[in-house]
Amino acid sequence: MALAHVKTLSILAPAKINLFLHVTGRRDDGLHLLDSLVAFTDIGDEVKIEPAAEFSFKVKGPFASSFAANEHSSHPHSDNIVVKAAHALAHLAGHKLNVAITLQKNLPLASGIGGGSSDAAACIWGLMKLWSVPPQAPYLNDLLLTLGADVPVCFQCQSTRMRGIGEDIALLSQMPECPIVLVNPGVGCSTADIFKSFELSPAPVADMPERFDDIHMLCEFLKLADNHLYDAAREKLPILSEVIKAQQATEGVLISRMSGSGATCFALYETAQAAQRAADDIAIAHPAWWVKRGWLNRPERY
Repeated sequence: MALAHVKTLSILAPAKINLFLHVTGRRDDGLHLLDSLVAFTDIGDEVKIEPAAEFSFKVKGPFASSFAANEHSSHPHSDNIVVKAAHALAHLAGHKLNVAITLQKNLPLASGIGGGSSDAAACIWGLMKLWSVPPQAPYLNDLLLTLGADVPVCFQCQSTRMRGIGEDIALLSQMPECPIVLVNPGVGCSTADIFKSFELSPAPVADMPERFDDIHMLCEFLKLADNHLYDAAREKLPILSEVIKAQQATEGVLISRMSGSGATCFALYETAQAAQRAADDIAIAHPAWWVKRGWLNRPERY
């Protein structure tokens, strides 16, 4: 197909939310085993893919300046996971990397909502569409997991029970759309550092339903689970307590919790109006914080 006939793809790379996150063990190689209920929002980055004679990559958006110099590079040895994903897929698919990729970075970095993993997954998805790579490609699963433990679940972009190191994923048959508010206090949180200070004390997860019919059913279950990394993250970043306290003080909040290894926390509400009021109140009280309102389980990704 001639490049002139190929449409530009604009792909949402949605924020990934760990509704609960239990650490269930540690492998001999040091990697931790997890059990998590993952869902996606309509808040996220954007990956734009355009036909081009040669490969290029650029980052723009409110968090573009957070990247180091080599994360802006389009070189195969770039430290940016999107560039790594593009080069890796082109090699495995035997395709020339004839695209220009622009990453609109709307999500804060190192924030516990899978931004980089979701960006890489969106890039892979878009290039597969552009190049007509079949979803059954034998190398796909290994490629996704090699890029990062969260990349496989981000590629699916559906509510999922994720276990192991990220390779064991089971899609849920039913999840409600929920108004959500995300809050990040403007500090990065290194996943590696949190796991280093985390004390492993495996605890079972309550039997999880195969489907959640409404937000109340979901929140009642979430009260039986937890985020095992919260205490370790709060020890390094005491401001997390302030974020949770601010969310819990809002009218109509059903549950609030840290996502991933932090520092972003989420809160669920019964109505979009309640979520909007909460987001407005928190943003006014804490103007330096990153505050976004949206919907959980409504990513409208592609």
